[in-house]
Amino acid sequence: MPAALPVIATTPALQASTQPADLPEKGIDSGLPLPRFVSLAAEKVNARTGPGSRYPIAWQYQRRGLPVEVVAEYEYWRRIRDHDGTETWVHKNLTSGKRYAVVEGGMRSLYRKPDADTDVLLTAETGVQARLRKCPDAMWCQVEIAGTKGWMPRSYLWGLYPAEVFD
Repeated sequence: MPAALPVIATTPALQASTQPADLPEKGIDSGLPLPRFVSLAAEKVNARTGPGSRYPIAWQYQRRGLPVEVVAEYEYWRRIRDHDGTETWVHKNLTSGKRYAVVEGGMRSLYRKPDADTDVLLTAETGVQARLRKCPDAMWCQVEIAGTKGWMPRSYLWGLYPAEVFD
């Protein structure tokens, strides 16, 4: 029988003594912010009930590039949360820093420019995966869907934070 899961969260007292309050929590093993978005790096990724290969496989993700949120770390393992809110553990080598998002909320337009009054390049339905290219402001992201690059309102996408900006 597997041992109990390790305690991952830091206590408020420990957090206050090790980092300024305005900085995000950092993963002990990676030094990267927690939580953070990543994507799955393989076509098939085993989702385990705990942080180690001795823990049972709960199911298998079968979608390279699927965006997931890293919410905790334990040595070489990452606790991830998927679009449905389900949390499992995966090996860190099965995640990637390449950014993807999932379209949500129904049929959504991909525009030629970051303006809803420009040409629509394609229409994507809920669940379609988009490669995030850049999100230069709080309103729009440049994405690539099925080889077509265009602009989509960030509110249509799951896989990035509301105030997150990147090029």
